[in-house]
Amino acid sequence: MQNTRNVTDSIVWVGANDRRIALFENLFPVEKGVSYNSYLILDEKTAVMDTADSAVTLQFLENVKGALNGRELDYIVVNHMEPDHCANIETLMNLYPSSKVVGNGKTFKFIEQFYDMNLEGRKIEVKEGDVLDLGRHKLQFVFAPMVHWPEVMMAYEQTEKILFSADAFGSFGAVDALFNDEQKDAFADLGEMRRYFSNIVGKYGPQVQGVLKKAAGLEITQICPLHGQIWRKDLDQVLAVHDKWSRYEAEEKAVAIFYGSMYGDTAEAAEMLAGMLAEAGVKNTVVYDVSSTHVSYLISEIFRCSHIVLAAPTYNNGLYPAMLNLLEDMKALNLQNRNISIIENGSWAPQAGKIMREKLEGLKGMEILGQTVTIKSALKADTVEALREMSREIAESLKG
Repeated sequence: MQNTRNVTDSIVWVGANDRRIALFENLFPVEKGVSYNSYLILDEKTAVMDTADSAVTLQFLENVKGALNGRELDYIVVNHMEPDHCANIETLMNLYPSSKVVGNGKTFKFIEQFYDMNLEGRKIEVKEGDVLDLGRHKLQFVFAPMVHWPEVMMAYEQTEKILFSADAFGSFGAVDALFNDEQKDAFADLGEMRRYFSNIVGKYGPQVQGVLKKAAGLEITQICPLHGQIWRKDLDQVLAVHDKWSRYEAEEKAVAIFYGSMYGDTAEAAEMLAGMLAEAGVKNTVVYDVSSTHVSYLISEIFRCSHIVLAAPTYNNGLYPAMLNLLEDMKALNLQNRNISIIENGSWAPQAGKIMREKLEGLKGMEILGQTVTIKSALKADTVEALREMSREIAESLKG
């Protein structure tokens, strides 16, 4: 049975939710699942905007068939060739033998890698700015390389002013309400949108900036991404937060404390610091155990917060592995422009602080506040006072 929604009178959402999936890309926890969005334009010519993941193939095909209502499919527009969006290209081509695939030069190279099928006479290669005429609807192609694959392009429908944005402006989570204005808070899913951006696209900030400059020249009434909700309200806010994230500017003046702790002493220091910050007037500090929190949530919080505290013990004369993993992920995602405070622990030869500083030196715009607080096994009066001084330094920095 088809399960579709009208985006407009002539554009239909034909995607599907996967609420059974536990790990997106077999890596990122998705407690609320994920949506695979696809769109069908019905005009003199018909066009599917991307396909869907193999996990939802049956629902996707039923949706396309139902929405076509006996019509032929003319075009399969491929904005992004990642398998969660391209899995059904060959199936659609077999079901609709007169259909043609629309993509760019890199799109077709990837199709050759994923598929063994003959595209002779069945492909249309487009370049930046080219327009596909469907009748009343006209799709203008806007290239978005490395957001977050090299072949990515977006399609701007000129008549209804809708941006089919590929993976840009997407979000984790199956959609309970397809449109963001169908919920009480139109921005309720900001956290999962940030986690999606920071972990999936975050490395490519300069490329996102390029896309935002192109988007600024377009009048947009709706943004239709390949994951998450369709945005038809607060579009300015959506673009504004992506501008901040892609510039590696903190979304908020706030503090996130990340700690690793084997026996509880470093954890105690982290908790004590959080209390001291509250006493100093700092609002809404968050504390995370890096061993029990998936790194994708930590990365999302770093994109949100201006001030980060890293607290970890020395481990095998090196850095506690879970903290090392976070720092390596920060490096891989090109994180920049944060204020960092460091707490280390070590019973005989503390090395954690030195290693954390060395790792941070490779990241742009990371300002380390004050001195490393060193715990020798357990908190003592002098380290408690050092933590208090750290809380004062952070509070003063936040005012600036």
